Amino acid sequence: MEANRHHLDVHTLNKSDAVAAMRLPSNIHLVPLDFIECNGVTYSIRPGFYEINGATAIPGGVNFTVHSNGATAISLLLYHPGEDQPYGEIPFPEPYRIGNVYSMIVFRLDIAEFEYAYRVDGPYDPRKGLIFDRSKPLLDPYAKAVTGQREWGENQPGMQQYKARVVKNDFDWGNFSQPMVPNEDLIIYELHVRGFTKDSSSGVANPGTFEGLREKIPYLKELGVNAVELMPIFEFDEMQDYREHNGNKLYNYWGYSTVSFFAPNTSYTATTEHNREGNELKRLIRELNENGIEVYLDVVFNHTAEGNEQGPFFSFKGFDNNIYYLLTPEGYYYNFSGCGNTLNCNHPIVHQMILDCLRYWVTTYRVNGFRFDLASILGRNEDGSPMDKPPLLQSLAFDPILGGVKLIAEAWDAGGLYQVGSFPSWNRWAEWNGKYRDDMRAYIKGDNGTANLAAQRISGSRDIYESKGRENASVNFLTCHDGFTLYDLFAYNDKHNDANGWGNTDGNNNNCSWNCGAEGETSDPAVNELRLRMVRNSFALLMCSRGIPMFLSGDEFCNTQFGNNNAYCQDNITSWLDWRRLDKYRDMFGFFKYMIAFRKAHRVLRADLSGGVMGFPDVSFHGVTPWRKDGFGGDEHYVGVMFAGYERDKGAEVVYVASNAYWGELDVTLPELPLSMHWELVCSTWQAEQKAQHFESRSFRIGPRSVMVFLGR
Repeated sequence: MEANRHHLDVHTLNKSDAVAAMRLPSNIHLVPLDFIECNGVTYSIRPGFYEINGATAIPGGVNFTVHSNGATAISLLLYHPGEDQPYGEIPFPEPYRIGNVYSMIVFRLDIAEFEYAYRVDGPYDPRKGLIFDRSKPLLDPYAKAVTGQREWGENQPGMQQYKARVVKNDFDWGNFSQPMVPNEDLIIYELHVRGFTKDSSSGVANPGTFEGLREKIPYLKELGVNAVELMPIFEFDEMQDYREHNGNKLYNYWGYSTVSFFAPNTSYTATTEHNREGNELKRLIRELNENGIEVYLDVVFNHTAEGNEQGPFFSFKGFDNNIYYLLTPEGYYYNFSGCGNTLNCNHPIVHQMILDCLRYWVTTYRVNGFRFDLASILGRNEDGSPMDKPPLLQSLAFDPILGGVKLIAEAWDAGGLYQVGSFPSWNRWAEWNGKYRDDMRAYIKGDNGTANLAAQRISGSRDIYESKGRENASVNFLTCHDGFTLYDLFAYNDKHNDANGWGNTDGNNNNCSWNCGAEGETSDPAVNELRLRMVRNSFALLMCSRGIPMFLSGDEFCNTQFGNNNAYCQDNITSWLDWRRLDKYRDMFGFFKYMIAFRKAHRVLRADLSGGVMGFPDVSFHGVTPWRKDGFGGDEHYVGVMFAGYERDKGAEVVYVASNAYWGELDVTLPELPLSMHWELVCSTWQAEQKAQHFESRSFRIGPRSVMVFLGR
């Protein structure tokens, strides 16, 4: 050993020492303790850092750590990049196993020159959930980068599809700071990374990639949103369930079927350099944050891409099938996800993996928040029953590393567990408010008996959240990736999903949609104008509702999916944004900008500022006559909601939202303001362009199917 090098004895390291070892200066050297020969090649090895999961580059080598409760032996498989047969196989020596953890440092490995997987031996007893199979190379559950499909839709028959790569965490974040947008100020924009820019009309240099989205940051900033919610970007296989229908290729386009929880999707990258997906995503997040836009990941911890008994076998099944998945007493998979299997989220090992995963994305990628798909599954016990205080959800709520990030639950699952308003939250979790979507759609459409529910939703769903002290828990939305776009909501009475290949049987049949008089595209100017007004009505009410607003990308320029309300498999113009519509519907884009700016400018819409305005309550409901709910009856369709409050630097402020879902005009009277204040009309959806107008009278006439917003100051 050279005089300026030091021998570091791995056996004596505790966790803090191991973490410190990851940052050792290059002149400190870990020396091999053992040599092992495999296939004529001698490898120098030593026991690794047992508490650092996955594969990690360290000075002089790579640390590999993996665990399995049921395995009898594990081997490391080494591959040349792009090849499907390993060039080396290194069994973990039995002394390198502590408990159920196998850890080994392999020296003189260049992380750019190899890929890896594992071979796991163990018992085979399917009724007990044991299905070990040494013939199947397995992907590391903690893999930070995955190989396989290098280009979207690339099919590689005969190749071991999933192998892992070791990454370098050398990205320069510079003087990075996060926006830390308060919940009450959020305006969330849901988008699909590929679909956002894949169409040539996007005009970006790298369509369908992280880089393509980065090129659109000026657009997002102009629109005014301050958070983007990215549909799944964890590694998934777009070729899963690939098929063709009427000559069209159908993919797993949305990506709600995770292959690897720690790895970004390789096919969303623009370059071919090593570690490209990590650096391109980090660059995107850094620049979004620098422009005041937070980044939330849509994460899928309810199931994996391994499916049920007939599904593929590439990782979790081969390490500990009966730990990672919820199994029936006979060894079959519970299917609370509707996708073949269900992750056993509250088993301590899976619980820890999910916590490790989220910490990794927060510390390594600086992610600002997470939306949890079918989050009610995260609260199920190992027998599938709902838990009152799920350990996983409690850990995520109180974990110090996750303390500053947003946690948003889709508070239901495919097994019938519906928890909107009752999701275990510890006052940390927000929820997609499905009741907002359903009640507001029905009201805007003009259904009888919906006015009172609409008033509740506009006021922050106090009937659901206020008694629980969760005023900012409601994520209000009318559209998301599931279902119609906002334009299609008023262009189609029925779903048109024939292109999905299931005979139009897939997708929700209960859309609360109305085509305004013609199904699909039409040249009728009256129908088209009504549709645009209905879109304006919807967005005006969303922006004037207490809670956290969210809308689907493309709604701001009337993007259409041609009536498809379940475009999960459509990798084409059906699900891609058609940016030509931005030119066609430039006035609508301007309306969205205006309403977003209005919401930002008036905090009384976002927070309880009650007091200081003639004793007005924070929120009050009104019919066509002030202080009387005379429009809220079974056949009535008028809703008036008034927000009143006081801020020290702005003084008193009142916003009155008048909504007429009736097909005729109505005469309405505004509440009386103090003498020092006056009413201004700041929004009328009868007009494409908005301009504040001083309002002398308290009486006004509201047109059919329209919204008017008044500001008192």
